[in-house]
Amino acid sequence: MEGLGGAPRFLAYPRAFTVQSGADAVLRCQIVGEPRPSILWEKDKAPIEPSGRFHVEAEGNVYSLLVSRVTPQDSGLYICKAKNSVGETYAAATLKVEAGESQQEEEEEEEKEEGCPGSQAPTFLVGPSSLRVCRGEDVTFSCRVSGQPCPLLEWEKDGHKLGDLFESSHFAVGQAPEDWHFLKLFGARPPDAGVYVCRARSGSREALAAAVLLVEPRATDGTPGGSPSNGPQLLAERQPRRHQHAGSDTWAPVPNGVPGAKAFAVSAGKHAKFRCYVTGKPKPEIIWQKDGKALAPSRRHLIYEDREGYFILKVLYCKPQDQGLYVCTASNTAGQTLSAVQLQVKEHRVRFQVQLEDVEVSEREDAVLECHVPLETIPTAWFLEDRELQPSHKYVMEDHGVVRRLTIRDARTDDDGIYLCQMKDKGRSIAEVSVRGVIVKRLPRKLDVMEGENAAFCVETREAVEGICWSHNGLQLHETPRIVLKSFGRTHLLVLVHVTREDAGVISFTIGESQTSSQLRVKCVKRDPPSTPVAAQMSTEQSNAALLTWCPAPDVHHRPPSSYVLERREAAGGEWVQCLTTELAGRVQVLGDSVPCEADYRFRVCAVNKHGRSGPVEFPGSVHLAPAARLERGLQDAWVRDGEDARFSLELSASVQGAWFLNGARLGEEEGGRYGVQHCRTEHSLLIRGTQLAESGATVTFAAGSVRDSATLHVQAPPACIAPIPEAQRLRELPAGLPVLLECEVSPEGAPVRWLKDGEAVPLDGVIAMQQEGCVRRLLIRSATPADAGTYTCDTGDDTLSFVVTVKEAPVRIVSSNEGFPHAYTAGQRVELWCQLSRAEAPVCWYKDGEEVEEGESLVLEREGPRCRLVLPCARLQDAGEFVCDAGGDSVFYTITVAAPPS
Repeated sequence: MEGLGGAPRFLAYPRAFTVQSGADAVLRCQIVGEPRPSILWEKDKAPIEPSGRFHVEAEGNVYSLLVSRVTPQDSGLYICKAKNSVGETYAAATLKVEAGESQQEEEEEEEKEEGCPGSQAPTFLVGPSSLRVCRGEDVTFSCRVSGQPCPLLEWEKDGHKLGDLFESSHFAVGQAPEDWHFLKLFGARPPDAGVYVCRARSGSREALAAAVLLVEPRATDGTPGGSPSNGPQLLAERQPRRHQHAGSDTWAPVPNGVPGAKAFAVSAGKHAKFRCYVTGKPKPEIIWQKDGKALAPSRRHLIYEDREGYFILKVLYCKPQDQGLYVCTASNTAGQTLSAVQLQVKEHRVRFQVQLEDVEVSEREDAVLECHVPLETIPTAWFLEDRELQPSHKYVMEDHGVVRRLTIRDARTDDDGIYLCQMKDKGRSIAEVSVRGVIVKRLPRKLDVMEGENAAFCVETREAVEGICWSHNGLQLHETPRIVLKSFGRTHLLVLVHVTREDAGVISFTIGESQTSSQLRVKCVKRDPPSTPVAAQMSTEQSNAALLTWCPAPDVHHRPPSSYVLERREAAGGEWVQCLTTELAGRVQVLGDSVPCEADYRFRVCAVNKHGRSGPVEFPGSVHLAPAARLERGLQDAWVRDGEDARFSLELSASVQGAWFLNGARLGEEEGGRYGVQHCRTEHSLLIRGTQLAESGATVTFAAGSVRDSATLHVQAPPACIAPIPEAQRLRELPAGLPVLLECEVSPEGAPVRWLKDGEAVPLDGVIAMQQEGCVRRLLIRSATPADAGTYTCDTGDDTLSFVVTVKEAPVRIVSSNEGFPHAYTAGQRVELWCQLSRAEAPVCWYKDGEEVEEGESLVLEREGPRCRLVLPCARLQDAGEFVCDAGGDSVFYTITVAAPPS
């Protein structure tokens, strides 16, 4: 991982959220950098000055922006910028402020009072129609609405107001005679594709209708050039998520020749996730590329925009061929910008001998996946993406020696996907199964949607078809204002507008006997502020400090708080001032040095979430607090050699007396003794003369009032060295399968060593072992393979010695064939000779009667991995003879007889 120094770097990003009007909003992030960065907050690109309702706080490396008593005008894009002398970075989050429920009820009551007898709810006589257009074409949505009083219409796209997404010159909204209304988009772009909803409001009543827009790219589309200052701005990052098949990721050095590109390494079989945050108006178009070629959504490449406005590329179950340079390009009419990431895929050292291969079958056929493990005893498990498969009539799992085979019987559309064979705690083999049928693009296995959002489903068929059926929990769906059903040739769409909890269930698409299904999960939005905390108590037993304890409200599980806000005020009177925010309930200690002046103080606490805050509960009594000296520069660990002097020092904000402790024992200040203690103004120092190896790991502590700081004394032994070995003995060359023993002598006898292979730590497993006997250090490879070849280094930290190991590949063997089968044929019959090699890539030659054969109309040579075949489609009398398959180090012989057909 990267160190904490250098240019500013975000450890935790501010998150987007929604809050009720009148509540407090807190945007929080965690940033590191050396030197300590300066922080600037902006709203909609305008700097925020801390004053009034805006308060900026810093606690360690956690920086917060508090907006008190938010209003709808506080909604917008907030950006946190961090800068130091090394570099700068920034992150963004969206804050949305909703009107409170009481405010909404007041507005509805006012609308009811404005109503009059004979009022009529708004109704769509003609709804907008779904459209598919080419890029650059104008788009018009038209609808006809009735209602009394005359309805007011609003258009939105994917839950956002049009003005938040488009420039005013890009769209027009208007009304025509006879209650016709229209929305027109000029020069459609791919980002314009989505779900458009028209809301018609009359008094307190509302109706809506929706339509889908698809924007097809033109063949001559190019990428806009230039990057003026008002063009899109892009923030790119990688953020892998833990997953059943996703482990920890690793940052690697930035590759040469790719300016500005970060490097990211992931283990084979795990996921890589890249995020780009883009600002710009009009909304930029995003294109992901790998090694200069555009990426399209596929089984293993997910491309989407998340709820926080990040554009995501997720590479599922990475293979070695996924290595490369990934570029996110954002462009709009103002210009373009890009960000690049170099992906490296690390393979496990224990690999499959024969990997899975992609399989394509027709619907209702059986699909067979087969691979070879290194050893017969290695157990394996089969997965369909993140679901482990169990043996059944559907999934037949076979183990034959090193062969692992999975048969998927009666393959259907929903069997199309990514399959994995995984060795326990070792490597994975990955293959894609394609099921050919009427449906060529199936539904996702599951879709998570927040309550009130739109749920969109898309299926593609091999050709334009009729008789399709969309269903929800087995019941057929029909078009309504909230359900959009549309087919554009081979593309079939279903959109559920503003989903509710009742929409959760199984969504299915059926055409004939083919079907694909998806599990729709609707996450509910809770809008209740938390309840008031209980059992508030204050303890003043410790001098110049107060211990505050409280308990969450009894209904904390129904209305969970996101944090607790602690406030203080002087007991003599004054306003309550926020002094601390914590995400955990229960226990907080307030020290005297946290208050601005000496006085008696009272405290209270309340619970907060995005929908508001609870009422406060006041802690009983008051406490006298006074500011104390603070730690300005803390103690640092000391590293010395045996017998050297060690020095520790720190600096306080005020000149106070203090005491030094070694492993809890207070140190005296005797003149000329082993320990030297000095105090000069605000600086305190300790000198330990003639350190000893036995003192390594001792804890040095300084205490002065409420200030307490510790560091560790590290005493290192004399440098360890390795006895030289002639170069001839450090070069090892051997055939595969034999053991390798690397040995050297280290002094002193107890010095620790590390064994490295090609610069990385050697893993300890059943193949490689390390041994120590006195001064001798050994590394044993029990059975060497070509993968074990490389440079092995014994490293003491002070000295190194390297061995170069070369492992020759084992000769190719023919592991099976049909040599022993009877090969007597009648003229006109098909003849097939085959053999299985020990290595898939090994070359072979076929001979007949001593002469090498060549492929032609009467003789076909086939190769599928390690299996080789010679086929005579129609045997002739002159084809009889001796055939030989030669694999270099191994051969098999076949004697072919061909008899004339009976007359």
